[in-house]
Amino acid sequence: MQPVINLLVQLQELIIARAQQEAGMPGAQLDQLDASIASLTKEIPSDVSLQFSRLLQKSPLAIVPVVNGVCTACGMALPVSLVHQVHAAEKIYHCPACARLLFHRASSARNTRKAPRRSDPPKVGIERFSAESLMIPALKGADRDSILAEMCQKLADEGFVDDAGKLLESALKREAIVSTAVENGLAFPHVRSIEGGALTLALGIAPKGVKFDPAGKANTRIVFFMVIPTAASAFYLKLLSGLAQVFQKDENRDKLLEADSPEKLWKALMKTTRLAIQ
Repeated sequence: MQPVINLLVQLQELIIARAQQEAGMPGAQLDQLDASIASLTKEIPSDVSLQFSRLLQKSPLAIVPVVNGVCTACGMALPVSLVHQVHAAEKIYHCPACARLLFHRASSARNTRKAPRRSDPPKVGIERFSAESLMIPALKGADRDSILAEMCQKLADEGFVDDAGKLLESALKREAIVSTAVENGLAFPHVRSIEGGALTLALGIAPKGVKFDPAGKANTRIVFFMVIPTAASAFYLKLLSGLAQVFQKDENRDKLLEADSPEKLWKALMKTTRLAIQ
């Protein structure tokens, strides 16, 4: 059954990629993604495909990984016997609590962001997802892969993830599905199913611009890199849409591009997003 599970995971990634394209670039041509989704769907047994489709009608995620014996969608600690069965993959199993399909995933990077203390003042807006320490006003990389490597390393150096190499590997796999570069010199690379903490965002500026989309013509100058736990997948799409809308405006992009220090970039990000990101 493992080949079918792999197909379901790939199909879900394509469906999410389509939703991300719609959120980040309204009006984008989606024919290629639609064709890939239709082709992959035909390879899945009809009864499994029906289960998958019904689950997608209720949630953006129909199949989720089991990490440390826990369903990453609803947080239920699964019976040990079920965890072993999911790992064996002799058939497809459901979470007893949320009914989503389950699969075993090989080790990946983990989010190590520390939870806020009760005594800390409540954070609002973009502060909930990022920090001044994750601002890079002048990326050194000259191409997409080196920029992604730089941003993954930044997240690791600042204690937000535990393995920059695994994070980069996952980010490049996501880019291989369809580029996360959109209009106006923006890109939204990301890695989903990074468990252990909250949704986290790093922002980098490529002063001269880089060719982020191999098939595209425009250069990318503003890169939002996001690390997303499974449970935050639906909210991520709202955040992506909000950021895309804010930075469609020239004046908002200019405020980021003019920042020459992490402090100034952080202040510019908070100021431009304070109304759109709650």
